[in-house]
This record gives sequence, structure tokens and C-alpha cells, in this order.
Amino acid sequence: MPPIPGSGLAKGLAVTLRTMTKKTVTRQYPDAQPELPPRSRGVIGLFEENCTVCMLCARECPDWCIYIDSHKETVPAAAPGGRERSRNVLDRFAIDFSLCMYCGICIEVCPFDALFWSPEFEYAETDIRELTHERDKLREWMWTVPAPPALDPGAEEPKEIAAARKAVEKLAAAQAQEQVQAREKAQAGEQAQAADPAPGAPSPERPASPPPGEGGTA
Repeated sequence: MPPIPGSGLAKGLAVTLRTMTKKTVTRQYPDAQPELPPRSRGVIGLFEENCTVCMLCARECPDWCIYIDSHKETVPAAAPGGRERSRNVLDRFAIDFSLCMYCGICIEVCPFDALFWSPEFEYAETDIRELTHERDKLREWMWTVPAPPALDPGAEEPKEIAAARKAVEKLAAAQAQEQVQAREKAQAGEQAQAADPAPGAPSPERPASPPPGEGGTA
């Protein structure tokens, strides 16, 4: 059966009429902030304490937009007779977001969890040079990183949390043992002071025995 002339136009007008009767869903940004999912890729935050300057993120970045400078420092031996060791100290960590394509490879390859995604996206600049965020700016973005999602009820406890919990329990047990030992030592000292007279204190006088024939049988 050949199509009826004008049927396509009628279908299009029907869709238009149905849409006109629905409530609009347009959000008037910036007056109304968008509701972004927690794993949105907005900007990258740097947790500087975890960075070991391994350079994996800079080497794997396809845009070469990560700039890292560092120097080596000598750490003295921890124990007498030990050997000194050297470590890398971070001098500069910068990301040029005018070149970044937000692929997330740098975050995935970081073995020490030093880089994180933040859903913040309001950092446009009129000068393109301002889009190169140095480590201080990257550290500020860490305050906007959302907390990780909760684990499933039947999931295994993460090794990091288990290790931290065991360390806290071990420290609490050691502190409790020290308190018990200190209490026992204090009690032992009090008992010793009660048993021995203080230096210089007069000793108790013994009663004099009566002479023979007095106060008793001869």
C-alpha cells in the first residue's frame, strides 16, 4: 500500500504537539547548577604526599600535557651502620588543561593513588596560559574530590583499611599494656612505702620488761 501523502508531516506535527504539552527540563545555568554524576571527569586533583615522582603519568599521557620537575635528596641511615639512600623530591607538578583530553590514563596508571578526578568544571579562563595548573592549584582541587562509593555488603574489606585497623588495634593494646604496668608499678611502690618506715622516722618503742619478782611469778 503506498504511503498516504502528508503522513510524515502529520507524524512530525504529532510529536511536536506532544512535546509542547510536557514540562520543560532546561536548566538555566549558571543560576541552576547541573546534577553531575559522582564520577564526572571535570578536573584532576593532586595528592602530593603520595607522589613519588615515578613519571609514569607524564610518560603515558598521550598529549604530553603533564610537566614534572624533581631533584634527589640523600636520606641519612635510619640505624647506626646503615647505608644512606636517595629519594626523589617533587619540585613542580603541572597539568596544561588546554591540551588535556580528559582520557584519565594518568589517573589509571598512577601506582600510588596521587591523582584523582573531581567533578568541578568551572575553571574557564580568558587567558589560555592560566589553564596550566601548578601543584598548589591541583592540590586545591583535592578538596572537591567526592568520597569513593561504599562497598557491597558482602565485599571483602580493602587491604589498606584492614592494615590500618590492625595497626590501630595493636597500638591501643600496647598503650593499655603500658597503663597496666604503670598501675602495677605504682601499687608496688605504695606497698613498699607502707611496709618500710620513712628515713629518719622514730622507731616504735618496745615496752620495758618488769624486774624479777614484780608483776609476775618469781
